[in-house]
Amino acid sequence: MSAIFQDNISLCNEITERVVQHFVHCIETHGRHVQYLKFLQTIVKGGERSRKGQELVMAELISVGEEVLVFYNDRASFETLINLMNQERNRIDERSPLKYHINLVQLLALCTEGKCLFTEIKCHSLLPLDDIVRVVTHKDCIPEVKSAYINFLNHCYVDTEVEMKELFNSRHMWTLFENFLVDMAIVCNTPCDPNHSDQMMHDYVTITVMNIISTYFSSSYSDQSTSIQTNQPVFVRLLQGAFRLSHCDWLSGTQRFNVENCIKTLSDTAKSRGIAIPVDLDSQVNSLFEKSQIVLKTTNTWMKKRSNRIDSTSSTQRDYRNIIEGLQDIVSTLEDQLRPLVQAELSVLVDVLHRPELLFLPGTDARKKCESGGFISRLIKHTKTLLEEKEEKLCIKVLQTLKEMMTIDIDYSDKTVLVDKTVLVDKTVLGDKTVLVNKILLVDKTVLVDKTVLVDKTVLGDKTVLCHLDREGASDLVVDLIIENTSNRIFQETVELGIALLEGGNSIIQTSLYSRLSHDKSSETFYRTFYDRMKEAQLEIKNTVTVNTSDTTSQKLEEENLSASKNIKKGRSDAVISEGLRSQFDDASNTAGRTMGQMRQGHGHGEDSENNTPVTPPDDVTDHRPMRDKDEKKLSAQIGMMQPILRLLQLLCENHNMDLQVDNKTSYNLVCETLQFLDCICGSTTGGLGLLGLYININNVGLINQALTSLTEYCQGPCHINQNSIAMHESNGIDIIIALLLNDINPLGKQRMDLVLELKNNASKLLLAIMESRHDSENAERILSNMSPKQLVDVAKQAFHSEDTVEDDEEDDEEREASPKAVGHNIFILAHQLSQHNKELAELLKPSGTDLYGDQALEFYAKHTAQIEIVRLDRTMERIVFPIPEICEYLTEETKVKVYNSAERDEQGSKVSDFFERHEDMLREMQWQKKLRANPLLFWFSSHMLLWGSMSFNFTVIINLLVAFFYPFSNSKKELDPRLSGLVWTAMLVSLAFVITLPRPLGIRTLIVSTILRLIFSVGLEPTLWLLGVLNVINKAIFLTSLMGNRGTLTKPFRYIITDFEFMYNSIYLTMCTLGLCVHEFFYSLLLLDVVYREETLVNVIRSVTRNGRSIILTAVLAVILIYLFSIVGFIFFQDDFLMEVEMLPVEDIVKGHIRSYTCKVSSRVNETINQGLVNIITLSDGVEEDGKQRACDSLIMCILTSLNQGLRNGGGIGDVLRKPSSREPLFVLRVIYDLLFFFIVIIIVLNLIFGVIIDTFADLRSEKQQKEEI
Repeated sequence: MSAIFQDNISLCNEITERVVQHFVHCIETHGRHVQYLKFLQTIVKGGERSRKGQELVMAELISVGEEVLVFYNDRASFETLINLMNQERNRIDERSPLKYHINLVQLLALCTEGKCLFTEIKCHSLLPLDDIVRVVTHKDCIPEVKSAYINFLNHCYVDTEVEMKELFNSRHMWTLFENFLVDMAIVCNTPCDPNHSDQMMHDYVTITVMNIISTYFSSSYSDQSTSIQTNQPVFVRLLQGAFRLSHCDWLSGTQRFNVENCIKTLSDTAKSRGIAIPVDLDSQVNSLFEKSQIVLKTTNTWMKKRSNRIDSTSSTQRDYRNIIEGLQDIVSTLEDQLRPLVQAELSVLVDVLHRPELLFLPGTDARKKCESGGFISRLIKHTKTLLEEKEEKLCIKVLQTLKEMMTIDIDYSDKTVLVDKTVLVDKTVLGDKTVLVNKILLVDKTVLVDKTVLVDKTVLGDKTVLCHLDREGASDLVVDLIIENTSNRIFQETVELGIALLEGGNSIIQTSLYSRLSHDKSSETFYRTFYDRMKEAQLEIKNTVTVNTSDTTSQKLEEENLSASKNIKKGRSDAVISEGLRSQFDDASNTAGRTMGQMRQGHGHGEDSENNTPVTPPDDVTDHRPMRDKDEKKLSAQIGMMQPILRLLQLLCENHNMDLQVDNKTSYNLVCETLQFLDCICGSTTGGLGLLGLYININNVGLINQALTSLTEYCQGPCHINQNSIAMHESNGIDIIIALLLNDINPLGKQRMDLVLELKNNASKLLLAIMESRHDSENAERILSNMSPKQLVDVAKQAFHSEDTVEDDEEDDEEREASPKAVGHNIFILAHQLSQHNKELAELLKPSGTDLYGDQALEFYAKHTAQIEIVRLDRTMERIVFPIPEICEYLTEETKVKVYNSAERDEQGSKVSDFFERHEDMLREMQWQKKLRANPLLFWFSSHMLLWGSMSFNFTVIINLLVAFFYPFSNSKKELDPRLSGLVWTAMLVSLAFVITLPRPLGIRTLIVSTILRLIFSVGLEPTLWLLGVLNVINKAIFLTSLMGNRGTLTKPFRYIITDFEFMYNSIYLTMCTLGLCVHEFFYSLLLLDVVYREETLVNVIRSVTRNGRSIILTAVLAVILIYLFSIVGFIFFQDDFLMEVEMLPVEDIVKGHIRSYTCKVSSRVNETINQGLVNIITLSDGVEEDGKQRACDSLIMCILTSLNQGLRNGGGIGDVLRKPSSREPLFVLRVIYDLLFFFIVIIIVLNLIFGVIIDTFADLRSEKQQKEEI
């Protein structure tokens, strides 16, 4: 609250008694807090003294009594004050009673400032003069208390409206003067060191003491007092102390001024009262002021001579220019330094409005109201009140702030963001003691700043914020202010606020606006406002277009003279440019002359056309014309207002909002008015339909584009009513649209071809929107009646071949929406749609074979045009024609086949939904493939990725065949029969000849096989295997490079790379190739598993096990549990039946077998250790009986292992391997039941469950694959 009233005298003068009573009552109820007194100090003196505030505060303070007014007048309370000062000598706590008392005295001093008799009388009884002297002169009094009391004394007793005889005739003031002398001596003897001195004491002596001395002796009442003569020694000492104080080198400018002013007052008083001053002191004082007078006199003399000096005109202008340039530099520097601060304050304000509840402590009523949106709601309602009270500037500021709340990203600099964090906790805004609030805001600010900084592009209309503002009445505010239609500025800000709310096609805001307009009786006024604005704009255009064309003759003459003078100055270097300008001016002049003739004929003045002189087009059409007043080139306010209006109307109809597209068309048809506005601004009302270049320039082309875009949005959906309104309107609107599409727009086209292309692009979209979803030919025939089919096709061809003539520094042409090729493509689609109603146009769209120039364009457009059929909500089938972007050509065939075959079907059996889920990956691939073309070598490797993969697999098969047939390898080289050797040489040479002359896969394979055989018998098996391994590693590395080139792997984040299955799989494959080459040949066997990855059928086989892996694992766990139970039963009852036949090898054979294992890469010592261990194990085997059988259930673990091993592997279960019992044995029946249960439960049920799950899963996978392959 203090920040609001600070330095705002007008607001302080409007303070009410109720507000003062509330804050004083807060002191009584909530405690004596300094913040309440500081607020009262602010309203008493908000920059300037407020007499009303003084009286209100003083009256309220007197009425409350001792709960607020805390003074230490009696003896006991005075001792309390002394104790407080002793406790707080080094630091005054903000919450201490002493701080409250000091601020209370300061408040009373402010209330009595300015000779306010009412408050002076009231304060005399509150703080008598005796109490002031007693407190100030006490030895323990601190500077803060002294400063407050002396200020109060100065305003309440010295600088008063009536004479205080008690003050001027008593010893009180002289007692204080003696105390001042002590303080002055202390200050003069201590240096002003910030680390060791008391700054408050320095300020008290140099400011407060000096002021009261000056005020006392300059008062008219002191002249009548005789106390000065009786206290001459004290007076002289005061002058000496002040003079001594003036020689301190640490005095600031303000302090020195106060000291010297005090010295002058004392000196003048001494001279007027005849007080004897020591001679040396008097001379020193006089010399002090003589120096000041000499400096002042010299300055005045210099200024007088300077003012009498007569400068020449040129030097004066030069000085003015230097001054202006210097001021401009200063302004520029200040703007650079202050702009971040302004932006930071705006950002902080917007952030606070987003989360106003954080300004209040949790659990408070204010926080709850703000959390429920009460703050924003009151702010929006306050905007309407401001408008009613004619506070337009403040109303505009609130509208702009609401608009900024919907701006997620503002282009702030890093300096702005840094300042933003500090401004938020600035104590000058939030107060010195809002520590808790500061912490809350600072914590939340981290989120708010991050949200602003991390977004790279401007996005208007965060949906959450928009919906919140809509709920609190922002949409109603827009409607109400538009209906009010008070001033242009407020209307413009309101429209821009509506645009910000609707940005991005927010259907919730559209619904809210439609609900308000459909249920409000004043909705017609809403549309009438726009209707009237459009009429005013059309009238303004009609009034200004004649003036612009009539002024072109004089402009032509002026431009020619100026151009000639420039040519003389510039010389030959600019001759070519000037001639080019001259030819442009001549062409435009002739065109304008013909236009003027047609205009006069259209207005009945055709007889004057013969006398017309050639005129030039308006200045704003060309950038090469001489510079004129920029104001003449700008659109008028009525016309410029149309752009935001049309943008708002476009957003109201966004998302094919049929309700708003046709809303209130009976009373005010804004669709027809928009068409008439387009007709008017393009100059058709003047009769110059074919000369659009005269009326379309760089200033109004954006407005024309907006009109075309709004008209397009009116029709899309489709809205047949609006389509008919545009196509069948009586104005020349449809003719203007066709003329914009087919005619050249010069001279704008020669300078800004991009603007002309955008214009033609929007015109073609509008014509397509007029024909959208039409099952009749009425609108198409209306368009064809005003259009030459050949001219339409020629425009599309010219646009295609003008692609190379348009500069594009930012991005490729095909990615620009208004590139020549894209515009030509839209025109081709328009011609394609119209060709269904015109046979001549249909023939012109077919390549003729004679015109290579045009056939190239038509073939390109036809190749890159596709169509689909969609089913609308009314179950009607419609064909949609659309252009295929050129970037789609970069999609690899591998991806096309993969998406085509592997896309999942939805519930309706469509692959479209899954296709759209993959479109982002495909788009990234196309963009990367386009960039890949810039690296020919990497592109060549990447384009043959399938070849490298096939070669890698073939190398793997050949290497494993050699390992399988010839391992372990023999060191001796085998000699081949000469006849077989000749046969191998012949096969190799013949296959090489076939490969060179007629390359076929069979010939290549024959050459590879014969070459490998020749190498085996020429250099040996191991060198050949090593060579194939090296080739395999190199080939796999090339394949991995081509894979990364195709996928753009290195451009992706590291986290994405390591989670890319295909990349990691091929990396492991390359590692296995390297291990097979460097470690052991058996690693090559793992590479054969690549056949599973390459073949979809084998992948399904693996998936049949892994897809329902959980079910299979749980079933297997059940089987193990059952076997465990059967093992326990067998261990208890049938332990002797677990006899397994075994065949033991002789010990010598085992040892010899291990000795022959010479291929093991271990040392002989380790080999001997293993052999000795085996001998010991075999020697110690005692469990083998004489008939070759061994007990297998002496322990439970052996029973479990035997049941698992023998029970599952035998078709009849565990009973097939146990001892066959006799029928006479007592446990024979139990044994039969045991064998049958094991066979039925484990073998038949559990194992077949596992097999069934696998088989069913495999069948499901096959059916899914067939469904994917079906289209």
